[in-house]
Amino acid sequence: MGPEYSILTRYLVAFDRVRVIARVRDVEETPTGVARVDGPGVEVWPLPYYVGPAQFLTRILPIRRSVLRATEQVDTIMLRVPSPIANTVSGHFDRHRQPYCLEVVGDPNVALSRGVIDHPLRPLLRRWATSSMTRQCRQATAAMYETERTLQTRYPARARALSEGISSVELPHDAFVRVPRTYNAPLQGAVLVSVGSLDQLYKGIDTLIEALARLNGNGAAHRLVHVGRGRFLARLRRLAEKRGVAEQVEFAGWLPTHDDLRKMLDGADLFVMPSRTEGLPRALIEAMARALPAIGSTAGGIPELLTPECLVRPDDPTALATAMRKMLSTPERLTEASARNLATARAFGADVLSARRTAFYRSLHHFGGHPRQRMHVAGDA
Repeated sequence: MGPEYSILTRYLVAFDRVRVIARVRDVEETPTGVARVDGPGVEVWPLPYYVGPAQFLTRILPIRRSVLRATEQVDTIMLRVPSPIANTVSGHFDRHRQPYCLEVVGDPNVALSRGVIDHPLRPLLRRWATSSMTRQCRQATAAMYETERTLQTRYPARARALSEGISSVELPHDAFVRVPRTYNAPLQGAVLVSVGSLDQLYKGIDTLIEALARLNGNGAAHRLVHVGRGRFLARLRRLAEKRGVAEQVEFAGWLPTHDDLRKMLDGADLFVMPSRTEGLPRALIEAMARALPAIGSTAGGIPELLTPECLVRPDDPTALATAMRKMLSTPERLTEASARNLATARAFGADVLSARRTAFYRSLHHFGGHPRQRMHVAGDA
């Protein structure tokens, strides 16, 4: 599922047309909660569809040919990385001295680490992806990083490149509550919420289920609601049954609208994100904008959002249960976290970020040809 059309229109402040290069699959009906990518000024260039590393490797040559055709006679190329699609063509651009820019949104060294993804080709893919992104950041003429410092430290841009840390998370005015929450007593029977795809175990929901079993071990009847779906759903249901918390875990699927998600967050007591890998997670920022206390892992850019007492290592259900218990049992801690999270989230308001992003996009004209023509976004959008 690619970004919504409204997100892609951000490029139109600096370019007349946008082309999104992405794998595409025909479907008979639009899935619930999915919005169109294309629209006025935004078109999609379809690539051969694939699922998983094995299918990608069998189709890598037609994918590469299609991407190169899509980027002929263009003004600006933006590669969204990490992406296997971007990795197939960036070397070609380097050899032909064709300039390109980057949007750096994640860390492949973590995303392809042991325990995050289970595949026999994982070590090879990890080395390839990490090496590719290191080279891309050193070669690109401009790079916009999702984080303020985390990704920049591991994948630095070259010395004379245009480089900015500007999150792609941009929340509208109605995403924010007006005032933080206050708490006068410990929370009993709390509602925990997590959000994320279940197509991989990136989000650590298995760790969260293990932690919930430990958290409920003292007689507390806390409940978990997970928003999202994917191929690991059945496995996580079995884990919840095995740990004796099946009645306390609800898999809600994807919610139809942003308003539905906000209502769920407003009715929750604690947001939990025990991810194994992250960029700068939109779901966490959206929860913070509702003044919801949160516990997260130390993965990716999460430490840029939460304070140390709200962080635990990935894959540590005991530490996660302890952190949640401390939060839920301490009214002062809950009240402080609510106020702090709301204040932090306000930095991601549309009025704050849009001006910086617009200035960055307009600066790209210095690296890619004639102004106000076309931007081609290459990547697994």
